[in-house]
Amino acid sequence: MRVRTTIILDEDILKLLKLKALEISESVSSMVNVIIIDAFREDASDLKAFDERKNEETISYELLLKKFQGKS
Repeated sequence: MRVRTTIILDEDILKLLKLKALEISESVSSMVNVIIIDAFREDASDLKAFDERKNEETISYELLLKKFQGKS
């Protein structure tokens, strides 16, 4: 199902989208759909990685920094 909507884009972003759409012979709408789907896929991949590492030991930033400073 396709649904029409309105989004407000920065002028420069719209220009880039239009130029890229012409370059690859696609519509701006199809490009925006692909960009959004890719963003959701990346989020899903990140969530999977977080889940896989949830039982790993954590270390504070300060402690990690101290470990690096000791290796000089």
